Amino acid sequence: MSRALLLSTLFYGLLLAGLVALRSELIAFALPFVVYLFSAMWRAPESIDLRVERKFSTERTTPDSEIIVKMTVMNQGADLEELLIEDKIPSTLTVRLGSPRHLLRLPKGSSFTFEYTVSGPRGSYPFEAFHAEATDMLGLIQRKQIIPTSGQLFVFPNVQRLKNVAIRPRRTRVYAGTIPARVGGVGTEFFGVRDYQPGDPTRTINWRASARHSENLYSNEFQQERVADVGIVLDGRETANVFHGGRSIFDHSVLAAAALADAFLHQGNRVGLLVYSNYLGWTLPGYGKVQRERILQSLARAQVGESSVFAGLQHLSPRMFPAESQIVLVSTLVQDDLDILIQLRARGYQVMAVSPDPVSFEVGLLPVMEDVTLATRVVRMERNLLIRRLQRAGIQVIEWDVSRPFDQAMRSALMRPHLDISRRVS
Repeated sequence: MSRALLLSTLFYGLLLAGLVALRSELIAFALPFVVYLFSAMWRAPESIDLRVERKFSTERTTPDSEIIVKMTVMNQGADLEELLIEDKIPSTLTVRLGSPRHLLRLPKGSSFTFEYTVSGPRGSYPFEAFHAEATDMLGLIQRKQIIPTSGQLFVFPNVQRLKNVAIRPRRTRVYAGTIPARVGGVGTEFFGVRDYQPGDPTRTINWRASARHSENLYSNEFQQERVADVGIVLDGRETANVFHGGRSIFDHSVLAAAALADAFLHQGNRVGLLVYSNYLGWTLPGYGKVQRERILQSLARAQVGESSVFAGLQHLSPRMFPAESQIVLVSTLVQDDLDILIQLRARGYQVMAVSPDPVSFEVGLLPVMEDVTLATRVVRMERNLLIRRLQRAGIQVIEWDVSRPFDQAMRSALMRPHLDISRRVS
């Protein structure tokens, strides 16, 4: 019950009792309450008219980095004798320094500026509301207002730089890049010999072949290097990511997807992203720094979902993943994935699976016991069998022990072209 309602109830109760009992002292005893109440109503704050500005020291950062939030509150209405303000921050952010909540007096036309420092894990954090509560000097009458605000803070995964990722899709695009296109032209690797054509540089003439044919000259032809379409599929299914005690390996998968996307874009490729969890999060293919920003924002928002199987991957849109392009799956892999991935390979896609090792990850969460050791051997055998079956279907599988940094553990494995063998990095 509010104070104003309590005072009103006391006043009317004493007044009614005095009139019924015909006792003037009860009526007189009620007068201070009504004076106190009318005084509060006279000094009650008018409607709240505030303008709020929010500035971040940076809008894009990495996990657990500190971000300074600067707030400026301007009073465009009447004097506010007692004003409680609070910037509503997402629950997963932690306030490291300062406070988003303040109690102050704010006269008409004045402003108040304060700062606080927050940090948090990977994610996308909207700042959409600012709470204000004005009270009279006696604390009886309150006026509350939720002021809509705009602001978005992205905590991106750490992007570990990979020097090069060797892929060999069946089809490339027309632009120059770093991927051998299986087509003769301008390049660095020898491709073949053809008849000399007017305009060919003299340094390309194959004098040995020309000497064997006195009537013709022959020129060396090199393999063209172009860019390609690369589709990254990030597995966010709960069954593939959540293990003993609710611990998740998903953040490691996000880190791998970020590093791979950065490497492919740096090589000039056209890259798209599909986050597969309880929904399909599409980031349409694109080039360059703008596409890198889009992908990192999508990875910042990615969460584990409840989907159990890759129910829709066999129906990938050609707009998202063109035929005969490169698909890179970042997933721990489960037995139900085998048929779907083989279907993708049969449709002409070149498939690479970068697989954070779930066995080593979960074993690290369990006590050292004989039963755990035996179960680990059984699960490891099942996983090795799954990987070999994927290999026989022409799918490149690279395992990653997440106890090691991704860039260090995967550098040698990713820089080698696909030879239809699995490379386990431990």
